[in-house]
Amino acid sequence: MNSGPLDLRQVTAPGDVTPELRQALIECWIEVTNAGGAAGFPFPPIDASKVALAVDSLVAGLAPETSRLVVASINGNLVGWLNVRRDPFELIAHWGTLHHVQTRTSLRGRGIGAALINHVRDIARDGMGLEQLHLAARGGVGLEDFYVRLGWKEIGRWPGALRLAPGDDRDEVLMILAPL
Repeated sequence: MNSGPLDLRQVTAPGDVTPELRQALIECWIEVTNAGGAAGFPFPPIDASKVALAVDSLVAGLAPETSRLVVASINGNLVGWLNVRRDPFELIAHWGTLHHVQTRTSLRGRGIGAALINHVRDIARDGMGLEQLHLAARGGVGLEDFYVRLGWKEIGRWPGALRLAPGDDRDEVLMILAPL
């Protein structure tokens, strides 16, 4: 799985998610979360029953104008993915948010995450007509530095917003990428 060209593609409709892709999304999410990743489930370990519900909900909401998956694969195997969403309400329809940015733990440091972020920038701008992207990242795990290297700016923090355990409160870091 770790050699070969990186293939990036977007998925814009529930019917485009094959059973194999659904299973790969579930497995990746479990792997990332159980390794301590900040991917939407704060308290590992998690299992397929919990993640499958979240994947199914995310997939059900896919629509070209409001929610897309961006998936990265090598030799047909999922190695990373993210979700980009926008609210169609005209007051805020010019910006979108990134969710669940994750890569297979064994392949970290190979540019897969950066490739996903750079690709979603083009999709957001050219395919969804967005002008900005926003995200919220868990502080204290180095995510801010990763995003800053890719052109994102920190615009604020919610101090201690995330309680991972008694005495382990983390900031939620608010970031923006603009212009796209």
